[in-house]
Amino acid sequence: MSEEKNHFQMDPMSGEPVEVEGVYTNEWGREEKLDRGDVFPADPQMGTTEWELTQLNIDNHSTGETDPRLVPKKKATAHEAHLQHPKRHKKTHETE
Repeated sequence: MSEEKNHFQMDPMSGEPVEVEGVYTNEWGREEKLDRGDVFPADPQMGTTEWELTQLNIDNHSTGETDPRLVPKKKATAHEAHLQHPKRHKKTHETE
């Protein structure tokens, strides 16, 4: 157990159910990715051991693509900017 933890807090032990999905490290340095509902495994060489959560598994449902709102837009020329301005004047009559 690390020094900065609360004196009364205890890390989960082998055989207990996993409550938070993430990467856990046991006291011997072995890392294991565990899902919620799994059971903390015993160390193959040392047996029953404590496990500490070292990395949360955050599921952000990302598709791996950049949000289009974050992609820089092409700079418009002065002429294009004038034509795209929301307050530009509309033609009131058509010329033939």
